[in-house]
Amino acid sequence: MKILVTGADGFIGSHLCEKLVKKGHDVKAFVYYNSFNSYGWIDSIEKKIRDKLKIFSGDIRDENLVKKAVKGNEIIIHLAALVGIPYSYNSPQSYYETNVKGTLNILQAAKDLKVKKIIHTSTSEVYGTAKYLPIDEKHPVDGQSPYSASKIAADQMAISFYKSFGTPVTIIRPFNTYGPRQSARAIIPTIILQFLDGKREINLGSVNTTRDFSYIDDTVNAFVKSITAKNTNGEIINLGSNSEVSIKDLVRIIASEMKVKHQIIKDKKRIRPSKSEVNRLLSKNLKAKKKLKWKPKYIARKGLIKGLRETINWLSESENFEKYKSNIYNI
Repeated sequence: MKILVTGADGFIGSHLCEKLVKKGHDVKAFVYYNSFNSYGWIDSIEKKIRDKLKIFSGDIRDENLVKKAVKGNEIIIHLAALVGIPYSYNSPQSYYETNVKGTLNILQAAKDLKVKKIIHTSTSEVYGTAKYLPIDEKHPVDGQSPYSASKIAADQMAISFYKSFGTPVTIIRPFNTYGPRQSARAIIPTIILQFLDGKREINLGSVNTTRDFSYIDDTVNAFVKSITAKNTNGEIINLGSNSEVSIKDLVRIIASEMKVKHQIIKDKKRIRPSKSEVNRLLSKNLKAKKKLKWKPKYIARKGLIKGLRETINWLSESENFEKYKSNIYNI
């Protein structure tokens, strides 16, 4: 199939493009334009796979450019977004323009060009701190940060196009995905990179919060299955492992796997405002299992450890470690 992936230069997007090419799809990779001729994580993909991608450089905020990118494609997988929560406190307008207006551009182009299916990417952050557990798709949303508010708005825009125009959109809502190529702003690479840098006193924010972590392979497989899934238009579907771990326990697991002694230092600049912190996230993934015929392979503590080992091994390779500035707090 002819598939457009926005945010293809990012963590999930690059893995997804790789998987889609291996499955024989005709993939156009929408990457963020820059003057350095960099395609982000697409540059790290094996050359024989990368050469099969059609690279489209642009800006998701540009309505006319988005329409050019969409033209000729049957499927859109929309991942392009600003995702760093701390940076959204500094620049909320940029999150609105990228995440909300960018999504509107995709929806409008898909409607005008009669695209067969749009898979729009949401985030578990839209739920805020859990009101009940596990969190299903009926759980209320709560914009506790400018980032989560922008994603709620983008999700609602997608739903409105489905209800108003019959636009064939499915909303996939991943919980915390991790694995190779993830930004250092995320908690797992933050911990691993500090240990790899020789630090034994590691700087973190809140460590009592809990998260539901999904390994990148599971997340990508769900997106692939969503392409051919039946009766998913207008649906919101959670992706998660259906298990939670506190950040404090996560540090202990990683330290044990890396065989290092450690001490956690609470870094004030890494702590979210108290009303903005999401304290617990735990998914109910029953709908994904039913609608997408998807089942995560990296589950419970055993699956988490397996995924962490693969992530540690990848980050430990010098060519990968050197891509990160491990001594700088990345918001």
